[in-house]
Amino acid sequence: MSEPIIEIKHLSYQYDRQRVLEDISLSVNEGAFLALVGPNGFGKTTLLKCLLGLLKLQQGEIKLFGTPITKFKHWNEIGFVSQKANSFNSGFPATVHEVVSSGLTSKIGMFKRFNKHHHQKVRDAIREVGMSEFENRNIGELSGGQQQRVFIARALVSEPKLLILDEPTVGVDAETVQGFYKMLRELNNNLGITLILVTHDVGIVTDKITHVACLNKSLHFHGDPKEYEEKNNQSLSDMYGHPVHAITHEHHHHGGYQS
Repeated sequence: MSEPIIEIKHLSYQYDRQRVLEDISLSVNEGAFLALVGPNGFGKTTLLKCLLGLLKLQQGEIKLFGTPITKFKHWNEIGFVSQKANSFNSGFPATVHEVVSSGLTSKIGMFKRFNKHHHQKVRDAIREVGMSEFENRNIGELSGGQQQRVFIARALVSEPKLLILDEPTVGVDAETVQGFYKMLRELNNNLGITLILVTHDVGIVTDKITHVACLNKSLHFHGDPKEYEEKNNQSLSDMYGHPVHAITHEHHHHGGYQS
């Protein structure tokens, strides 16, 4: 059996004297679609920064693709899509094709000319996220959900093995979110990309993912999404530190949770 793509052992982290991660051990196998859920301010962002090499480890260890993170060099194998809603300048004068093309810069060099092969890869990535008809549209003309699909294509164009998305549906309406999760599931199935979706929303669409990890400083749950969904309200409230109630997504027949 191959080694996990991500292996975290006994990871703890603190800022000054405030402990934000407490003895986290977690592995993610190739082809998984993991939802990392939990309330805001309880360690998700810190865990991400540790995984992306942005924070130096204090306690514990992380391996990426079997290599200790301190020796890991192949960062192009990891794609990252951040929350764009609060940071992207929608007046930026670039087409969808140009934005996605910028994802190849690290691979081919800043001043190298694009050839037919490169442009085809860009079109393929745009197609994978369902945005082909908008390829020549200025990105500022798109909705928030459409823009986020373009940023995923930008991450996909360099052919990462692991794609991490940090709360990608912030500011996206509920109907669009359903299609967004479906698109992620298809990327996971069709391209075999390992996905980590970070969200504070416990009402995650559990039929699209393969695993759930619930983080509230320590790891409260890691396993099958159906088992997670069957947790009673009290145990979920215990995980989250405040009341969480079961809700039903009537249009899609999925159970969910609301905090």
